[in-house]
Amino acid sequence: MLLTNADIVTRAGVFRGSVHVTNGVISAVDSGASRLAAAIDLDGDMLLPGGVDLHTDNLERLVQPRANTRWPGRNAFLAHDAQCAAAGITTVLDALCVGDLGFDEDRRRTCEEGIADLDALAPTGLLKAEHYLHLRCELPAAGMLALLAPLADHPRLRLASLMDHTPGIGQYRDLQRYRAMRLRDGEAPGETERRMASLNAQRASLRDANRAGLLAMLGGRVPLASHDDNTLQEVAENLADGIVIAEFPVNVTAAAAARDGQQRIIAGAPNLVRGGSHTGNVAVVDLLLAGLVDALASDYVPSSLVDAAFRAVTHAGIKLHEAVALMSDAPARMANFTDRGRIEVGLRADLVRVRMHDGAPVVRQVWKFGERVV
Repeated sequence: MLLTNADIVTRAGVFRGSVHVTNGVISAVDSGASRLAAAIDLDGDMLLPGGVDLHTDNLERLVQPRANTRWPGRNAFLAHDAQCAAAGITTVLDALCVGDLGFDEDRRRTCEEGIADLDALAPTGLLKAEHYLHLRCELPAAGMLALLAPLADHPRLRLASLMDHTPGIGQYRDLQRYRAMRLRDGEAPGETERRMASLNAQRASLRDANRAGLLAMLGGRVPLASHDDNTLQEVAENLADGIVIAEFPVNVTAAAAARDGQQRIIAGAPNLVRGGSHTGNVAVVDLLLAGLVDALASDYVPSSLVDAAFRAVTHAGIKLHEAVALMSDAPARMANFTDRGRIEVGLRADLVRVRMHDGAPVVRQVWKFGERVV
């Protein structure tokens, strides 16, 4: 396959040229347009490396599209896969919860069925993107270690994060926001107060032991990420435990401390697209302006990933090739992929054709390992 007349976004910059693909691998990257009859003319559109998404909760949302409604898991997984590919994501780390703090009693089922569906679908060639696992481990959850143990050796496990969604901690440090969220969900105020007291007692008894067990089980085997860091003390604990990634720090102070400790920082693409956090945390544009973002993740909206990269250019003054690296090269390296993430000879031909329309990027075509999937 020969793709030509495209603005190719490489690690070094952007230039008009052609990309040759042989057996699913990039075999040449040339400047200028090709006149070969077999060349596919991209009409001056941009050609990006396929997105590598380190964290997406999208499968959970498709499994439960409405309250009290559960969709067949296999159908949900295929729809999730199609949405990711259509958004220009060719490598997906499906973020599945191990343990729950009362948000969704079916999370265990979603995790187990999601992994079973991935195992069944991956060998068939039916998936448009390539899927791996990101296990989101809820440290204060009862039974978390027992749920994690059979998953620790899964061949598609690429990342695990240490989460704590106890009221008053991290993302839910603002108790008034937490109370308001529960009230919107129809919970009586008295029940919310009982829930908060129970979860804090549970955290006091389980969090440290579960954390130590997780570190013993996964430390040194897959990259570990902290989640929603808020305080200097939390960051210091993570650094002492050898955690190499800070995922979604909630303020500049925590992000700066993570950077000082040489952690790599993942920020949420929806935050940048929306213009701020939906839970009152730091705006990603502020982290970008401070140089405190190493990678973007789609979090809960697959289409946000490519959009956020272009918004990083317009709102934070980042060069296009550097912004695109936030959604491709940098996350690939974080998850220890050495064969993708850049348009470069010898790497996989995971490619995304993008055209700008009214200042926004539109994904037009996607190739995974040289095969067109969108």
